Amino acid sequence: MITREIQLTAQITGTPTLDHFTAAKTEVDGEVLVRIDQIGLAATYLELMRADCTIPVPAWQPGQRVGVAAIGTVVRSDSPELEVGDLVQSMTGWSEYSAGPAGSYVKLNRELFADPGYYLGQGPTAYYGMAKVAAVGEGDVVFVSGAAGGVGSLAGQIAKCRGAARVIGSAGSPAKVDYLVNELGYDAAFDYHDGSTADRLRELAPEGISVFFDVVGGEQYQGAMQAARPGARFALCGSLSSQLGDAAQRFPQPDRSAAEARGVELLPFSCYHTADQITAWREHFSSWLDQGRFVYPQTVIEGGIEDVPQAFLSLLQGSYRGNVSVRLS
Repeated sequence: MITREIQLTAQITGTPTLDHFTAAKTEVDGEVLVRIDQIGLAATYLELMRADCTIPVPAWQPGQRVGVAAIGTVVRSDSPELEVGDLVQSMTGWSEYSAGPAGSYVKLNRELFADPGYYLGQGPTAYYGMAKVAAVGEGDVVFVSGAAGGVGSLAGQIAKCRGAARVIGSAGSPAKVDYLVNELGYDAAFDYHDGSTADRLRELAPEGISVFFDVVGGEQYQGAMQAARPGARFALCGSLSSQLGDAAQRFPQPDRSAAEARGVELLPFSCYHTADQITAWREHFSSWLDQGRFVYPQTVIEGGIEDVPQAFLSLLQGSYRGNVSVRLS
């Protein structure tokens, strides 16, 4: 059948714009046909659109469909593994329909979560980084940068569920600061525009931080280093503060001399996860939701496939809170 999809017109070398994307009609055919219901958006996808992509997976090429995480409903199947009506997840991306072998789709349990969009969240990254990399636990004082974003909004709650004594977040507006404290349960939060990160952390964590979960880098990383206790663990997830720069700017080298002087562990980790890591997140996530200990922060944009590129650019500009997806109408 013929479907509409969004293709990359050119690999990105500077600031992404709508000109980097185009809508196209293409034919899809395969063992299973899936109607795409909801498409997940994350800042990390920007790296795969770049000519100088530094992630060790193939970058997307001009004329190729943007292939991000999506969930959909099986509408035709020639496979005993999937039936019409099954909910599935794949990396088929910005398209109204997709088709392929049954093995390219993961069947999902419709009953596990109240909203199927919960499957599109960045929980595996937040959980793996906080629980396994930083090994946060009882008594930790935790600072999360970019705390109102898709990863940070989950990471702080995971720390609380694992017994952290105090969780502090940074965000980019007073409204987001209020959201962190009054809706997501952060103990304290600050707008990173209001003074230096080091000064705010001295105020909010006078005895220092023992865990830093970083998705921003830059000045917030430097401030966290100044506030770190000896032996603090820094789980380094990303560097959003410089994501629109060149490769060297986007992945600045951490200040290892300061870390060594303070005995801080620098623990960078990948945002691509194994099936076991995804399962571990979903088990804890569903349990915490059932116990009323967790709020799933999300922004859902209702629209057509042609609205997805603008939603992605708005996400990069910090326009949304929590995990972001587009529900196709």
